[in-house]
Amino acid sequence: MLTRIAGGEIIDPVNGRSGIGDVWIEDEMIVAAPVGRQADQTVDATGCIVMAGAIDIHSHIGGGNVNTARLLLPEQHKAHRPRPAETPLSNAGWSTFETGCRYAKMGFTTVVEPAMSPGAALHTHLELADIPIIDKATLAILGNDDFLLSMIRDNASASMIEDYVAWTVASSRALGVKVINAGAATAFKENVRTFSLDDVVPSYGVSSRRIVKTLQAAVSALGVPHPLHVHCNNLGAAGSADTAADTIAAAEGVPMHLAHLQFYGYGTQGRRKFSSAAARLAELVNNTPEVTIDIGQVMFGQTVTISSDVLRQFSARGSASPKKTMIFDGDGNGGGIVPYRYKGDFYGTVQWAVGLELFLLIDDPWRVFFTTDHPNGAPFTAYPKLFELLMDRNAREEAASKLSQKALALSTLASIDREYSFEEIAIMTRAAPAKLLGLKDRGHLGTGAIADIAVYRKGTDIAGMFGSAAAVFKNGEQVVRNGEIVKYRWGRALRLNPPPEKSMVRRLDAYHQERYGLSLDWFNFPDSAIQREQAFGEVPCNA
Repeated sequence: MLTRIAGGEIIDPVNGRSGIGDVWIEDEMIVAAPVGRQADQTVDATGCIVMAGAIDIHSHIGGGNVNTARLLLPEQHKAHRPRPAETPLSNAGWSTFETGCRYAKMGFTTVVEPAMSPGAALHTHLELADIPIIDKATLAILGNDDFLLSMIRDNASASMIEDYVAWTVASSRALGVKVINAGAATAFKENVRTFSLDDVVPSYGVSSRRIVKTLQAAVSALGVPHPLHVHCNNLGAAGSADTAADTIAAAEGVPMHLAHLQFYGYGTQGRRKFSSAAARLAELVNNTPEVTIDIGQVMFGQTVTISSDVLRQFSARGSASPKKTMIFDGDGNGGGIVPYRYKGDFYGTVQWAVGLELFLLIDDPWRVFFTTDHPNGAPFTAYPKLFELLMDRNAREEAASKLSQKALALSTLASIDREYSFEEIAIMTRAAPAKLLGLKDRGHLGTGAIADIAVYRKGTDIAGMFGSAAAVFKNGEQVVRNGEIVKYRWGRALRLNPPPEKSMVRRLDAYHQERYGLSLDWFNFPDSAIQREQAFGEVPCNA
């Protein structure tokens, strides 16, 4: 079928389109304007903004930690029922199915689950397969597992490390690799309770820095499009900006992505020894072109924190609201679930301001990515309000007027005039994520791209505009009309498939037999285990 989206304001930075025009769709793809043919369907986009479908590179939407949060808070997860207001998961406790619908209504068409334990890959992909409409992807967690740490300790060759990383990515059907507080979860098992970049993992004698650098080199050598995705040490601690600064310096010319930098944007100024260090970090990012970051913006209200940083979550138990938590150990990272309510008090205000400062002080929208680290900083349903804060200084000032002025005095937020343009929003949420992830078929509206398209009614209500898309197309099918789902379809999980090296497979099989008494087959699965017609979409590695 030939579809024409007519008369909208096209915002397509990749192809240099900015102005009134049409977008043509045939079957699943965007096509050039046909000669001598009439559209079978025309969607009037007059008065609307037309962008590619949005891409979220860091949102915890599936897997063991997400389900553990549901188990911890069953009173807030009665499927498809209204939740009581102002309670944990009242606005984040929906099912996997509802996750896809809510994303689609906002114009998002691809979302990355950034923390998949390789041993739980089948469970994660089964859950992601239950999320409709959007495409998904995962990042495999490495950096606390015995096999890797033993190889680093024993000075294994770079090629052996690369073979292991390649096998992990391929067998878990991941799109990249993430390291979470490298070495800390293993150190936690030996009663270590604080762990920094140059601290050494007991029993292995390797530092967190060495683990990060080893994985960074392997990911780069394999041609994995997405740089190593780094969850730094000391998340959430006063003075954590020093750790982030050290990690940025450790990139040393090789691409590296730092996750949820807001949670490391804290200094030690003021009477409470807790302040914004966002300006310092923004300057470092601006001057380090090989580094990209996502924000992890804090928005106020109840949520639940979900993380495989078991050391951090263990230390956060005392701040749980309500007062119940779940901490669990694992062969690699383990994890922790801590409900939390962000308030407009001194500490919450600092966190809120830090995220906005980073957004507004980092110059290049191609290197800063739009996230709340769902649900850790806020549920992804807070995105429309966050767009408004970035695009409207008056909205920021009004919000800030209701918060702790003592906290804001320890930040630079009030002095920042910048307002994001629609083109910068399109870069940050469409073009740049596609480039970062190696997804050449999306993030733009050029001929040959997958027809993932979002149409928004332009108006003064920015949050309303981005919260309820006028139309959304996924693979050429209209799935949203006037903010409501009109068609359900199943997306795919995007994955890399680097060929495994046979000698590494044999070595891993022997390791799993000795350590677990199980064949390596227990840690792999056929694509047919995900009962979807097209469960996976393959993304090539860089040459």
